[in-house]
Amino acid sequence: MNIVEGVLNHSRLALAKAITAVENEYDNAVEIMTAIYPHTGNAYVIGITGPPGAGKSTLTDKLAKEYRKRGKTVGIIAIDPTSPFSGGAILGDRIRMLDLTADEGIFVRSMATRGSLGGLSQKAGDAVKLMDAYGFDVIIVETVGVGQSEVDIVKTADTTMVVVIPGMGDDIQAIKAGILEIGDLFTINKADREGTDKLNIEIEMMLELNPEHVGWRPPINRTIASKGEGIEAVVDSIEEHKAYLIESDQLSKIRKARIKNEVTAMLNDRVNRYIDKNVVATSEFDILVEKLQIREIEPYSVVADIVGKVLR
Repeated sequence: MNIVEGVLNHSRLALAKAITAVENEYDNAVEIMTAIYPHTGNAYVIGITGPPGAGKSTLTDKLAKEYRKRGKTVGIIAIDPTSPFSGGAILGDRIRMLDLTADEGIFVRSMATRGSLGGLSQKAGDAVKLMDAYGFDVIIVETVGVGQSEVDIVKTADTTMVVVIPGMGDDIQAIKAGILEIGDLFTINKADREGTDKLNIEIEMMLELNPEHVGWRPPINRTIASKGEGIEAVVDSIEEHKAYLIESDQLSKIRKARIKNEVTAMLNDRVNRYIDKNVVATSEFDILVEKLQIREIEPYSVVADIVGKVLR
């Protein structure tokens, strides 16, 4: 049984190998993704984002267990930051979710950002498709948690949940515009802390000023994930948002925009690689740089000339 057949026949080993292949860009990666693509588009994708220390991993763990109680299978992609020195990642999220691995209906995969911005590994989208083709009902993508750059989660998720906690000092700073606008629902975790009511009011006030959400008012839930409190209400809110998207035909529009973004990103990546290999890594380019350094030529016409040659 090859990897593709294994994924489609619910082999966890094949799924792990397939994700590794696309993450590391093995020779068979494109072949795998090409074969599984017709079998995607069935899973519901939930993005979980928010500042570091908000308890996203613990919340993800509890959400997965709640979905299992409701008879759903769950795939989890936990994005971890990569060291700029070693290139390695701690993969701490997998450590926090060790007890989930005993459940055959849950699959947890940690992925490193490998320097990509936006809180998401560039290969996370491929991992989502592989889990989708495998047959998971729900796929949760938990991001690094680095602030406003988390807006990239929108390109992967159907429903995006922003997790915040009280007592971070400048609470508004933690949920400033970039993240506020992408939240389909908000969860105040560690709600037993002082300042929960104040944070709740601040989010409500900011939502009043936000014109992005027309027809859907993002709910604000409170949880104490470490104790499993408030989890059912969060899942109920996610399901309500899903129903709203389907009834209003927004889900198909979101997924169409996602496909457009994916193809655009693939085109950009292919063009960038071509330029790096056939333009930047040439002696002619080094000569141009030297001429630019002594101001013999200027960069604008150089770029126009290169683009004209590349796209001719």
